[in-house]
Amino acid sequence: LPAIHRDPFDRMLVAQARAEGLELMTIDSLLREYGVKTVDARR
Repeated sequence: LPAIHRDPFDRMLVAQARAEGLELMTIDSLLREYGVKTVDARR
């Protein structure tokens, strides 16, 4: 993955979500730049 996000754990979550075809529930809008679907956790 490109180093868009500095947190290696968040990048690992993105990689797993992409591999499994899952959506991430997060408040971190930066993760969307990886092209993974996200659900806003603040709702």
